Amino acid sequence: VQLQAFGGGLVQAGGSLRLSCAASGRPASRYTMAWFRQTPGKEREFVAAIRSSGGYTYYADSVKGRFAISRENAKNTVYLQMNSLQAEDTAVYYCGIGNPILSSTRDSQSYYWGQGTEVTVSS
Repeated sequence: VQLQAFGGGLVQAGGSLRLSCAASGRPASRYTMAWFRQTPGKEREFVAAIRSSGGYTYYADSVKGRFAISRENAKNTVYLQMNSLQAEDTAVYYCGIGNPILSSTRDSQSYYWGQGTEVTVSS
């Protein structure tokens, strides 16, 4: 499976961005999809995940209430709507696909990764 994330860019604090990630090579509908982010010198950090049916979503405390993950299985695509962006949200954002057990949903090792998209929030 190949993953391509896009939609990143430069935005002012308080603004919004919508990231998209398209999967190809295998139907993504059977898998959990997730967004993580990473800044230089730090480990990849969990942001949000959504189960295959779309009925269950999970968020990091730092983004809860500001970010929303969704998926469109017919398009093999997952989205991350990011609102009220803060400087601390600046990172490269990666989407992943996997089949983690519940307790591993936030574990970066549970997923296969594609290339990231960079988000810069200016304060």
